[in-house]
Amino acid sequence: MTVGSAAATLIAELTARGETVAVAESLTGGLVVATLVGVPGASAVVRGGVVAYATPVKHTVLGVSDALLASNGAVDPEVARQMATGVRAALAVDGAPATWGISTTGVAGPDPQDGKPVGTVFVGIASEDAATAYELHLDGDREAIRQASVSELLARMSSTIRGRE
Repeated sequence: MTVGSAAATLIAELTARGETVAVAESLTGGLVVATLVGVPGASAVVRGGVVAYATPVKHTVLGVSDALLASNGAVDPEVARQMATGVRAALAVDGAPATWGISTTGVAGPDPQDGKPVGTVFVGIASEDAATAYELHLDGDREAIRQASVSELLARMSSTIRGRE
């Protein structure tokens, strides 16, 4: 499945369920939300996105624990969970958080970060009930890692939604 078709599938699933999604991105720098809004009809379900590329923005905008960032760095599963949870609230409309929050944080390269090798990525998915992070080990250059992060996140989000039926 291509990234575009994965995005179209996800938009269709969210639309059918009457649910919304908010996106928090670090290493993908806006690619996730850009991929989603490339689908006609996305405005019905996509709340928007926060590109929290600088580590302090993860705390100040998304509410990620400052102590967690100081101790573990930004490339961490709990950071991905907190980013996904935080973006639901950050992009609330009329006091109602997005149904889903999704996030990306990791190392696209060319150099390691926070003691983690290039290709280490965490994607987060949060709902009202739970937040989960998935660890990915991706190969390729910077662009390939960023694109694969988007693809993996969209596939896991669709799988998560189908698992709740």
